[in-house]
Amino acid sequence: MTEERSGDATASREAAGSAAGHARGSGPTVVVAGGGTAGHIEPALALADAVKRLRPDANVVALGTPRGLENQLIPARGYGLELVPPVPLPRKPTMELLRLPLKVRDSVKRTRQVLDRVGADVVVGFGGYVALPAYLAARGRIPIVVHEANKHPGLANKVGARFAARVAVGVRGTPLPGAEVVGIPLRRTITTLDRAGLRARARQHFGLDPDVPVLLVFGGSQGARSLNTAVSGAARELADAGVGVLHAHGPKNTLAVREFDGGPAYVPVPYLERMDLAYAAADLVLCRSGAMTVAEVSAVGLPAVFVPLPHGNGEQELNARPAVEAGAALLVEDERLSPAKVSELVVPLVTDAERLGKMSAAAVGLGHREADEVLARMVLEQAGSHANAGGNEAGGP
Repeated sequence: MTEERSGDATASREAAGSAAGHARGSGPTVVVAGGGTAGHIEPALALADAVKRLRPDANVVALGTPRGLENQLIPARGYGLELVPPVPLPRKPTMELLRLPLKVRDSVKRTRQVLDRVGADVVVGFGGYVALPAYLAARGRIPIVVHEANKHPGLANKVGARFAARVAVGVRGTPLPGAEVVGIPLRRTITTLDRAGLRARARQHFGLDPDVPVLLVFGGSQGARSLNTAVSGAARELADAGVGVLHAHGPKNTLAVREFDGGPAYVPVPYLERMDLAYAAADLVLCRSGAMTVAEVSAVGLPAVFVPLPHGNGEQELNARPAVEAGAALLVEDERLSPAKVSELVVPLVTDAERLGKMSAAAVGLGHREADEVLARMVLEQAGSHANAGGNEAGGP
């Protein structure tokens, strides 16, 4: 509790600084709402960076929840973070559903106070627990821009799109009104990555052998047990084939891997803070297929074996399909992933330089490398309209 109160105080000070800057007329204030998971936070941060490149005088403030990953990622990137109560939406009828209207009302009230204090000119939502109260707090008062990365939009973005000024989506066929395909905003360290030029430095950074094929493994920000079990269980076969491994197992998981004499390094890490270097170090990646992951892997031209998350509405398999159909990736169902599958499928692939080259070339053109700045211009246009109109002091619903 002490840490959360401290975080609240810090976020309030940072937001107050943003509000003061806005009061001096230094530039538009953009509020981004994309807390909870890296899949929501990273596009929001990529947008924030693009906004600052295009308008260095702009103020960017992020909304988040007390327990989300944004508490680590957003301050580390230099942006102010305001914490508001989350609105988790139950999937089934429960007592929580009956209490939901009160939770929504409280969260919207707190969020509206933040928007007023920082002098928001536009609210940009990326879905997730914090987006719904942001949309409802801004409705009728501040322009809203919605970004949906997945083909199947979540409930928050379905609601927000109904009264948004602009709706941007990552892929064609996303069923939201007025959807404009812009792609998924990615960090410039990813879209401008020179994998070949950084290879030696990246491998040295992680303690990997400089001249052997390297397999990169990760299961999202929290790791994935099935990936951990399958790849670590094939450690001998990987070592015998001369394959090095960089394996992010997740901060809440542990991974014990036996070392084999004469084999390349198998490097387990809890979390990858430098994804650019991880991509540069690798010849092949085995990972989940969240929208953000697929976009990044495709942008850097890294051949992939995607293992979609077996839960939810099947969106991760949909995310992977374009890369698979283009020949840039393979797809393995989670229930079929095993040490034996890694041995029979992944080991021959990661050691086949010619095939990997063809897969890498096939990834070219799959993504939208300029999505960050395209979305930023859209957002700044809405912010400018609001600022020129002198804001909306009439209040919302």
